[in-house]
Formats: sequence, structure tokens, C-alpha cells
Amino acid sequence: LVPMLTAFLYLIGFTPAGIDPVPMVLWLSSLLYLWAINSSRLFSLMPIAKDAIFNSINDGVMVLDESYRIIEFNQSCKRMFPPLTKSMFGMDFGEVWYDLAGDSFPSKLENAVITEEVEIVMDHEKRIYQVRTSTLEHANNRKGLLLIFTDITELKRLQVKLEHQAYYDELTQIYNRRAFFQKCVPDFEAAKKVASSFTIILMDIDYFKKVNDTFGHHIGDQLLVHMVDVCRAQLKEGMLFARYGGEEFVLALKGCTLSEGVAYANQLRKAIEAQPLITTEGVISVTFSSGVAEALNETNETLYLLLNKADKALYAAKREGRNRVQVYGG
Repeated sequence: LVPMLTAFLYLIGFTPAGIDPVPMVLWLSSLLYLWAINSSRLFSLMPIAKDAIFNSINDGVMVLDESYRIIEFNQSCKRMFPPLTKSMFGMDFGEVWYDLAGDSFPSKLENAVITEEVEIVMDHEKRIYQVRTSTLEHANNRKGLLLIFTDITELKRLQVKLEHQAYYDELTQIYNRRAFFQKCVPDFEAAKKVASSFTIILMDIDYFKKVNDTFGHHIGDQLLVHMVDVCRAQLKEGMLFARYGGEEFVLALKGCTLSEGVAYANQLRKAIEAQPLITTEGVISVTFSSGVAEALNETNETLYLLLNKADKALYAAKREGRNRVQVYGG
């Protein structure tokens, strides 16, 4: 504009005679061009580098404008959500997410910073993503939103596997001793607060060592699994059944009295006795002894004291000849 204006003034005679200001103004304009190019970083590699980084990171990224419409996404996001296309630019994020996941987004985008876990079924496979959102400043002080998706499917699968290994017995696939106490202590304390009945049954397979010594440990393992399968078929929902250690098992009955506990123990004992283990080594008869104890409505009563009572009753059953149910103090 400056050279054009100067040339116009020169042509109409508004400049001093014999002086052509246009070349000087062009020189000044060139300096302004250089300043503009340098200040705007027109030929800088940064935009190219930023675009390369944006599309090479492993996390999926979506960019929303101030109205929560999609204005950009990277290649990782496209790999995570194949139906995502550039034709969706300008669409409301809620509509796009419903098309991708078949459900609404679990959080409100109005929250400034949120972290959510979402599950999506893609190609008949469930994937779990951690979604982090944060506000984003655009030009002219306009605010948008940045959504970052991290695939944590394998991490979640490993977590579930480790939790299963930590709380389930590897051989019998029932709760182990750690899981029993973690789940039973709250149930016991809750029963104490409302003065509800709570009964423990400790069970021990009779002559288990003899089975191992005679037929080998692989038959002993089969015997443990057989005993668990028979017992689980007799138990009702809400009964906490766990491997207490070795050939010893524990059953917690919340809301059951001592007499009901004895009845369940005898029911299990008869079921085991009636179903011997059939192996390649022959038919092996199985029996077990039980000790039953009921919690007392005393302030100093603990789950560990109750288990100790059941343990004493169990040893009394062993002394009385095995394959029997013994009540603590009876």
C-alpha cells in the first residue's frame, strides 16, 4: 500500500520536482517485508515439526473448539477409532462420540480437567481408554478443548490377572486365605453391629497325607479340586467359601445360627462321602471333618477368635474318629 500511495502522489505532482520517491519507498517496504516474514516465522520448521509430532505420538488426540465441535485429530486417534473421518470436522463431539461408542460421553465437557475410563467395542473387541481433557487457548483468546486418549486395555487385563492371582487359589480357583479375611472381616463386623448370627465352619480332608503318599501329589491335587467342586454345588449365594491352607477349607455363614451351620456342615460331609473321586489309579473314597463355631454377642469377639474356636472344634472331630461335625464347646 505504501509504494502504491507514493507512486500516486508522484504522478499527480505532490512530490518535489526531480525526485522519484518510489525506489526509496520500495526499499523501505522490503525492510517491512523482511520484518513481517521474520516475526511470523513463515519459513520456520516449527509448524512442520509440530505437525509431525502431533501425528506420531501414540496417544490419540482430538481438538475441539469453544462449541465442542471437532476441528482436528491425529493419526493415532484415527487408528483407535476407524470410523473417525475428516468429514466429521465441525460436528458436535457428543454426536461423534455416540457414533463411535454407541453411548454418550461419561463426563461433562464443561469440566476444565477430567480423567475418565471409557470402554468401546471395536471390531468385536472391547478396548479400554483413559481420557484426559484440558482447556486449550486458540487465537484471539478463544478457548477450546483437548482430549487425549490412552489405550490401557492391556494394562487393565494385566491388573485383573494379578488381582485374580492375589485373591484366588491357583489350584481350586476359589478364594485364598488373604481374600477370605479381606471379605469376611467387614461381614463379621457388620453382623456384630446389628447383633446378627455369624457362623464359621472349618473343614479338613481326612487322611489327605496318606492319599499323597500312596497315589502321588497329582492325585492329591485332583482330590482337592473334587472336594471343592462337590462343596460349591451344595452352597448358596452369599456363602463365603475359601481354601484356608493345604487341605483345610473355611466356610463363613452370615445370618446363620449354630444349628444351621451344623446342618450345612453335615450336608457337605454327606455329599462328599457319597461322591468318591474316580481316577486312573482307581476309586478313592473321600471324607472330611468339620469344626463349627458361632460368634457371641460380645464386644471383644473377633473373627480370629471365632476361627480359633472352629479350629479347636475341628481337632476335636479328628480325635473323635474323623468324618464328623464337631461343635465348639459341645
